[in-house]
Amino acid sequence: MALRPIDNALPIITDRDRAKKLVKIPVRIHNKPSDLGANNENGDQLPPNADATIDYISSADLKPIKDPEGSIQLLQLLLKASQDKRFVCEEADKALKAMAWSMTPIPLLSKLKACVSHPNLKVRAKAAILISDCVSKMRAEELNEFGSVWLVQKAAELLNDRLPEAREAARSIVMTLYQSFAGGHEEEDTRKLQQQEAWQNFCQSNLPALHAQSLLKFTITQ
Repeated sequence: MALRPIDNALPIITDRDRAKKLVKIPVRIHNKPSDLGANNENGDQLPPNADATIDYISSADLKPIKDPEGSIQLLQLLLKASQDKRFVCEEADKALKAMAWSMTPIPLLSKLKACVSHPNLKVRAKAAILISDCVSKMRAEELNEFGSVWLVQKAAELLNDRLPEAREAARSIVMTLYQSFAGGHEEEDTRKLQQQEAWQNFCQSNLPALHAQSLLKFTITQ
């Protein structure tokens, strides 16, 4: 029996036949809103075909953080000084006092700005004591350079603190600021009057009325 060639065994499919067998099925794409669009308060969503872009900042435009290690070290010492362990607390206090007396006051005060608003009561009190120590070494020009307004506002706030250590540090800061308003070589009575007037104007200009009245009453009785 003769065998048919293999090439003739299969039907020949032309291009026309292929075209008939191709069926286009429309597919509806449901755009699922992204998390970004879902959280957008204005309800704006990105177009389906929009490309997400990210703005990058070159290293030349980045601003360095000023002395991050020093600020972290200071906060760690304040946290250790606030512990209940006596030995750890005492050693940390010694280190903080050494830092306060060895460092230039203004850079240290800049680091303490954030610490004196710490939610931990003990950390806040320790920071207030350090600020008081720094301020006691500063002249009137240095106080103004750092910011007398910030100091008097923070001291007025600390006068109502829950811990007595913070309140005592605040009173010390207030007295240092008050003494910086002392006159020069005038007679005692004249100098005292000028000092009280300048201090009163300063407090009333930079504090709420109740805080200003409290500070004025305190300094007059000292």
